[in-house]
Amino acid sequence: MNDKPFFDTNVILYAFRQDDSRSPVAEALIAGGGTISVQVLNEFVAVARRKLNRSWREVRRALELLQIFFPHPLPLTLEIHERALRIAERYGYSIFDSLVIAAALDCGATALYSEDMHDGQTIYGLTIRNPFAR
Repeated sequence: MNDKPFFDTNVILYAFRQDDSRSPVAEALIAGGGTISVQVLNEFVAVARRKLNRSWREVRRALELLQIFFPHPLPLTLEIHERALRIAERYGYSIFDSLVIAAALDCGATALYSEDMHDGQTIYGLTIRNPFAR
């Protein structure tokens, strides 16, 4: 097992938002280290460009910063994809959330920080935590 948490895209996004009460929490969690996947990086870029209207320069700078904290993002493999399909079928999560869960399981994380999933739910030894829940 890996005592470092895995991060979903939404937590990463909050670290780069301005004037959001969740940003300090996200920044502190990221500073503590953990793991992300290439999928999380891709989702980050998509949301930063489309919803946050960030320029390519801003996105690239954010990715450079993320590389400091997450120098080895987990690649998406066929094995992770297959596991994600099983998770989606069994637990009812979207394929994208299931891919995050499967990647977290693949790297041996015991905690997954996400605002989008069921806080406190445990899946195959991985506990989902909403760090912004009150």
